[in-house]
Amino acid sequence: MTAEDDTPWLTPEERGAWLAVAALMVQLPTALDAQLERDSGLSMFEYMVLSVLSEQPDRTMQMTEIARFASSSLSRLSHTAKRLENAGYLTRRQVPGGGRRTNATLTDAGYAKVQLTAPAHVREVRRLLIDTLDADEIRVLAGIGRKVVHAIDPDRKCG
Repeated sequence: MTAEDDTPWLTPEERGAWLAVAALMVQLPTALDAQLERDSGLSMFEYMVLSVLSEQPDRTMQMTEIARFASSSLSRLSHTAKRLENAGYLTRRQVPGGGRRTNATLTDAGYAKVQLTAPAHVREVRRLLIDTLDADEIRVLAGIGRKVVHAIDPDRKCG
């Protein structure tokens, strides 16, 4: 550090908060991914793709929308969609008209997979996060999540 350094260094309290959040960002997804892999053979990312499709009225979404929802590149999503398609969980079809748009549609088998997978996943989310907090902390956490996501991507339309 030099006298000219105008970096707003973290206070000890801010540093402690940052380190706790950093650990949460690394450890929670790893634990949830392990549970999903063990119980259903799906990665967290694969489950997110199937889950978001299951919540659509027609179980269909454009690949670009799914990528935006999952904070993923189209390339990563395409590779994942191919694996899910090979497993019979979704289908992909070009959208008619101009441009290179593709819809992904959850199949009946994919919907059944989500229904089978969701209970154990929700129990693990509850065990690791929700049940460790009281109602006020959950509201605060939700607000913090929205604020941070907005700072990262002010135009985000989902999530």
